[in-house]
Amino acid sequence: MKKVWVYIVACIMMPLSGCSLAPKYTRPAAPVPAEFPSGDAYLNGDAGQGSISAANIKWQDAFPDKKLQQVIELSLLNNRDLRLAVLNVERARAYYGVQAARLYPAITASAGGTDTHVPAELSSTGDKMTYDMYNVDLGIVSWEVDLFGRIRSLKKQALEEYLGTEEARRGAQTALISEAARAYITLAADLERLKLARATFETQQNVYGLISKQYEMGIVAAPDLLRSQTQVDTAKGDIARFTKWVAQDRNALDFVAGLPVPEDLLPSGLGDISPIGDISPGLSSGVLLRRPDIMAAEHRLKASYAFIGAARAAFFPQISLTTAVGSASGDLSNLFSSSSKTWTFASQAAMPIFDTRIRAAYNVSKAERDITLVQYENTIQTAFREVADVLAVMGTIDQQVEAQRSVVDSAQKIYDLTRERYIQGIDGYLSVLDAQRSLYGAQQELTSLHLVKMANQVRLYAVLGGDGTAN
Repeated sequence: MKKVWVYIVACIMMPLSGCSLAPKYTRPAAPVPAEFPSGDAYLNGDAGQGSISAANIKWQDAFPDKKLQQVIELSLLNNRDLRLAVLNVERARAYYGVQAARLYPAITASAGGTDTHVPAELSSTGDKMTYDMYNVDLGIVSWEVDLFGRIRSLKKQALEEYLGTEEARRGAQTALISEAARAYITLAADLERLKLARATFETQQNVYGLISKQYEMGIVAAPDLLRSQTQVDTAKGDIARFTKWVAQDRNALDFVAGLPVPEDLLPSGLGDISPIGDISPGLSSGVLLRRPDIMAAEHRLKASYAFIGAARAAFFPQISLTTAVGSASGDLSNLFSSSSKTWTFASQAAMPIFDTRIRAAYNVSKAERDITLVQYENTIQTAFREVADVLAVMGTIDQQVEAQRSVVDSAQKIYDLTRERYIQGIDGYLSVLDAQRSLYGAQQELTSLHLVKMANQVRLYAVLGGDGTAN
């Protein structure tokens, strides 16, 4: 009996001191410049005084508007895509637990009893006989002793895949936060466009009423009346178009939030939203390595290294152990007597001699590692481009907004002057029409640029990896 337990303890300790055949992992060099681009289109990593460092950002700091924060919190609680990402993490964690458990033996207990009747013609004594046998056993059934690290490599692979799934969940959360913010400000911008279209429609209706009276009095010609009518119809069409956009924006926001967003949390326009926090990525592109998608890609790369270790271990013998201790007796009352003790110990080693599948599987593991490496590098390059593009917008959008605001001011003055000249009979209505079209277009373009600026700030939060303090 002592000999059996010595074997068991010795075999349990073997996996803890076995070798690993997985290649040593070293993080590949990032295939991008060490610093983000600089030049006329960029702020050279400086988002201004009081900006938030990307390494320490929290989404509440990036989006300080209280209503928007409540919408984001609703999304984090109710969005189904995020729930699915969390469930995928739970599944990966459970799978890792399955692989880790294979390192240790599973001890099972069994009990049984048999009655065997032997007819006389088959009995060695010539008489019919009945045999009774009862047994109780506790032991290990076909446990693989991990001398060459195959199971530990599979465990490592499962661990890295689990960690990669956790990063994917964090990436899904970052994407959800940024999408909720983007949908919110898009709704605000379209509400502002709708408000402008309605104000323009009201103005054009008043102008049309004035021109209609002048036409009836014979002061203006029919073309002026028709031109005024086209402006009313154009504004009416814009109201219908922006009303549709607002409805679609509301649907999109409700979808992201996972439930209808309460009316008191909705914006009335872009000016109603607190300014989005300025985020500074710094100069070094090393900040990209904290992005969830890049970290997930690196975990997949590490998993591919572990898979090579498991494939290499397949070239070596697989040793399995079966052992049991228990009692057996032909009489149930004597089953646990000292004379009924039994034990068994069996080991088996299987060594591949000629199996082309093992070599093919090893080649597959190396190809998988190379593919995963390229995917990791491509993820870094994609991230670098995304951040560079956002920085290019951030470095130029303020100038565009200021220039467009000047255009709106000039267009407003031109419209006021031509309208006054038309009332005085100096200019025709065609000049007023052109001025009004220019003003309306300039106002809509200014709203679009405000949306571009805010959407770019939202995107900067996302492309830098979201919360820098997230686990």
